[in-house]
Amino acid sequence: MLSEILQLHISFPQGPISSEEIVLRWLHFVSGIIWIGLLYFFNLVGTKTMKDLEPAVRARVFPALMSRAMWWFRWSALVTVIAGLRYFWLILALDAHNAGEPSLAWRWMGEWLAVWLVAYALIYPFQLPHKGILDGAWLRVVAIATITVIAAWVVLGLHANPESSNRHLSIAVGGGLGLLMLLNTWGVVWRAQKRLIRWTRASVEQGTPMPPEAEPVARWAFLASRTGFWLSFPLLFFMAAASHYPFLSVVD
Repeated sequence: MLSEILQLHISFPQGPISSEEIVLRWLHFVSGIIWIGLLYFFNLVGTKTMKDLEPAVRARVFPALMSRAMWWFRWSALVTVIAGLRYFWLILALDAHNAGEPSLAWRWMGEWLAVWLVAYALIYPFQLPHKGILDGAWLRVVAIATITVIAAWVVLGLHANPESSNRHLSIAVGGGLGLLMLLNTWGVVWRAQKRLIRWTRASVEQGTPMPPEAEPVARWAFLASRTGFWLSFPLLFFMAAASHYPFLSVVD
């Protein structure tokens, strides 16, 4: 056994593209683990634990915990998506080259970005705190799920090409979900949490009462975080399917 190990030949792929791809994937994986891990912590552990604490204890724990957690949460999200976008671009460029039309990669990227930005604009109102029937959980779930499925279907249709690989099509959906989650992370969760952190810290240190808008802001952050929590499951499926479950293809 030892002799066989000593005879093992290790040969690293050569070329700048191969090196860049492994660096991008490593960054994407590590930062993604931090991002999704914190998202799961907030939704499965943190929120419920905070509610169970005594108000005075919660007021002291919340600013310190969330200041650190949100720093890692938002920046790991940004690194994850930036690395993912670059990796996605390399795949688009390769598929466009194989299709004999290199400029097609730019069209694909533009269409992909436009579809998911429109999807987020449509999803956004369903994450706002409402009263009455508009605050119903099923209405939110059905509306957000419908918009997301339609966006995914449109993207797959726009990117349909005999040379579009399973990696290309899977990441077009999974990466789109990641973009929605990034926009929620920075556009909603962080905006809401930094207000709550500031108000809670002022309440502890200066005795300032929590403003009346604190409750709807906390609800807003919770709804956006819970949306990201549920979107993460199909996201992880499509990201894994990109290399391990080739189920998407276009018949010429």
